[in-house]
This record gives sequence, structure tokens and C-alpha cells, in this order.
Amino acid sequence: MTASFLFKAFAEHNQKNEKLIPKALIFDVLEKSGIRKDDKRLASFFNTLKTLPVNLSEDDFEKLQGLSPALLEQILTGQLTIPRFDEFCHDLSGLYEIVKENRSGKLADYIPQLAKVDPEKFAVSICSVDGQRFDLGDFDDFFCVQSCSKPITYCLALEAIGEAVHKYVGAEPSGKTFNELTLNAKGQPHNPMINAGAIMCGALISTVHKDASNRFDYVMKMWKECAGPERIGFDNAVYLSEKQTADRNYALAYFMREKKSFPQGIDLVDILEFYFQCCSIELNTKAMAVVAATLANGGVCPLTGEQVFRSDHVKNCLSLMSSCGMYDFSGEFAFKVGIPAKSGVSGGIMLVVPNVLGMAIWSPRLDELGNSVRGVELCTKLTERFKFHTFDSTLGLKDDRKDPRRGAYESRLAGTMALCLAASEGDLTELRRLVGRGLDANACDYDGRTPLHLACAGGHMQTLRFLISIGVDPNRADRFGNKPIDDARRSGKDEIISILQDYIKERSQ
Repeated sequence: MTASFLFKAFAEHNQKNEKLIPKALIFDVLEKSGIRKDDKRLASFFNTLKTLPVNLSEDDFEKLQGLSPALLEQILTGQLTIPRFDEFCHDLSGLYEIVKENRSGKLADYIPQLAKVDPEKFAVSICSVDGQRFDLGDFDDFFCVQSCSKPITYCLALEAIGEAVHKYVGAEPSGKTFNELTLNAKGQPHNPMINAGAIMCGALISTVHKDASNRFDYVMKMWKECAGPERIGFDNAVYLSEKQTADRNYALAYFMREKKSFPQGIDLVDILEFYFQCCSIELNTKAMAVVAATLANGGVCPLTGEQVFRSDHVKNCLSLMSSCGMYDFSGEFAFKVGIPAKSGVSGGIMLVVPNVLGMAIWSPRLDELGNSVRGVELCTKLTERFKFHTFDSTLGLKDDRKDPRRGAYESRLAGTMALCLAASEGDLTELRRLVGRGLDANACDYDGRTPLHLACAGGHMQTLRFLISIGVDPNRADRFGNKPIDDARRSGKDEIISILQDYIKERSQ
């Protein structure tokens, strides 16, 4: 779309009858779309916009549009991943306020530093794959990733040695607690989302990145690439606390060494310290949401456009997050929520809606399985309100929940047009399928023509009989005043006219 078309769509006439776009309107559209003024993709755009007058001429607008043509067109024409982003954020805010009242659960106390956190903290952040962002609550507060580090550690292991990772770690839920002293029948950790599996992934990374300090620098660099402009830190106090209370993790590592699970040449203490370091990385929900969005975007950070992980590695990671990411609640979470996720005992949950968005939730109170109480409740309410479950597509248009990926009228228009086209073509199979999905067979197109109008006009006998059998209205007039019987007469098919006349007579009695 050229700049002139966009200009005409947004321009307003001033008192001199000049067509101008108020600068405030541009800012308003950007804000409602979830695009922030500090978005580096639009740095040149915003810097130039500051220098321009309050009302933009067509030349001013063309200059702006030329700085970020593709992204600006997406924003102004509502083609971002979540078109009505402000409405989605309003709904999410309502869910946040409901869940905020839940004060059940308790803090993790087996790591002393985690027991000191304010239990009332609650933050939610989202980042779409187009870089639309929104935050609620204590989103500037930093917390340790803990087990939310495991998906990234797994991706780093895949980047290091590829599919050979699964010679050392399985891909099945364990059915045990996350730190259970157990391996699968092959002598492997069950999956990378539990402690033994993450320790193993750390060992595999160390076969390529052997020096401990350089290895940690590499991991921090990759986290920062995932998080785009957001800060990634390290909590040394938690790291030391982890080391001092690590008997079970040491036991897991020695158990795996006894079973000869590790690759050769591994320094056990070095690998355990590396594991504790990964768990002690800290961020806020703003950063975690961007990390999650990088996974949702096939390994490409949406705020920088940088490919951080290979897309096939991300696919494997999301598969394991779906089946193993929520400790012993993973199966029920997949059943109820149906979104890849990973939780941690610091109260974080990293949620990934593939090709749509990443979400980060932080609330420190945990349930008996080690998941954030508020986090799980919010995730559940999210898929009760929105069509985010992996298998929601099987419900079709009969599902009346919101789909944030569609515009305000897109779903309804798509259904109506499909019905009308099927009726006009006499495609009874498709028509039955659409009606079975809950679509209104009395819906009309822009001319007010219903499927019955179109079936009569096309002379489609079987389609007519089906529409009559489900009780459609035969007396609806289109915008020209024509009723289905008028189209039947024009079709010249006496049998259609006769059947429709009998139906009209029957309905009037």
C-alpha cells in the first residue's frame, strides 16, 4: 500500500480545507496497537516525528512512512498479530484483577532466598510476535528464573550438538516430582524440563563450551538476545543459596554418573555449578515475555529480528513444554489450558502461544506441585476467554470465545461469506458442515441476500430442501426488495417455485 493511500485513510480537513494528519492520531494508533515509543525498530521514525509539525502534510507522512514502510503499514492497517490489541489488553486486565484476589499457596522455602520474597507480588507481561507489548502489576521487579531457565538451556544444548541431545535425555513426562531420583529405562533423564534433564543439558553444552567463565558469558549473551532490549541479570545471593541447599541435585548428578549417563570427560561439580548459575539468572516479566515471544516466533526475537535459535529446535522445545513443562500438573495443564508453558519455584510461568505471543506471569505463592497459584488460575481463565488452546480449531465457528488474532468482524464475515458461497454453488456438503459448526443460515451478504436467495437463484434443488429442513426464513427481502421466491421465479424452475410456495404457506399457518 502506498503512502498516499494511507495518508488519505487517516487525513482530516482543517479550517483551510487542507488535508492533514494530526501527529496525536499517529501516537494514538501506535499506543492502541501496543507499539512503544522506545521500540528500536521505529527509532528513526520517532526521532523524525519529533521534528515535524503538529499536523502532518502528505509530504511529511511520506517521509515518515519511508523510514519503516512495512511495519508502519501493518500498524496503521490493523495487520499486526493482534489487531484489536487495546481490547485484548482490557480483557486481560479484567482477568488480572479477578486472579489478584487469590491469596492461597505458600512461598518456596527450600531455597532460603526465595522465602524472603513479598508474597503479594503479581505481574503479567505480554509480547506478540509483532512486538506488541503490555504489562500489569509489579512488572519492573526482578526475580530468578529457576526452572523457567530449562527451555532455554535445552535450546542451547540443541544449538551445541543438535539432535544428539536425545542420546542423553528423553522426551517423556516422568510421572514423578521434578527432583525425583529416577531415570528412564535407557538410563537417561526423562526429559529436559526436570532437574536431572537440565543438569544433563548443561553437561552437553559444556562439551562445546568448555571454559566455565566463557560458557556462562555465552549463556547470558543468548538470554539477552532472546530478551531484545530488556535487561537480564544474575542474582549471586540466590546462586550461593542454591549451592548450599543442593543435596538432592548433587544426588541426581552422582546417580547419573553411576549409571554412566553423562558424556565422557564431564566435571560433575563444574556442571552442577553451571546448572545453579542458569537457575539464578534474573529478569522481570517484561523481559520474560519477550523471551517467550522469541520462542513463539520460531526463535526470532520480535523486537530485533535476530534469529536466536533454529526453528526446528524451538519446535522440539515447545513440544516438551507442552507435555512436561508444569511439573506433575503438566498433563492436566495441557488438557485444560493447552498452551506450551514452563513454571519455576520462584513463581514464574513462561507461556508461549505459537505464532501469536509470549506471556510471563510472576506470583510467588505456589501450590503443592510447585506452580504459581495465581499463574495457573490466570492461564486457565485465559483459555476460557480466548481461543488459545492448541486444539481450539476443532471447535470451529460454533465456539463463541474471542479470537484475538481476528478483527472485530472478521470471524462473522468469514462465516457468512462461506455460507453464501456454498449455497450459490449448490455445495450441500459444505453447507451442512458450516451449519453444523453453528453458523446462522439466515445470515445475509452485503446485498441482504441469504443462502436461500442464492440457492433459489442458482436452481439448486438439494440445497433448497436442506435449507427448508432447518427452518430458514423464506420471507427475508434483500436490499432491492426481492425475496427468495422472486429469485426462484427468475430461475425458471417450476419445482423449486412449487416447493418454496408450499413452504411459505406452511410457515404462515
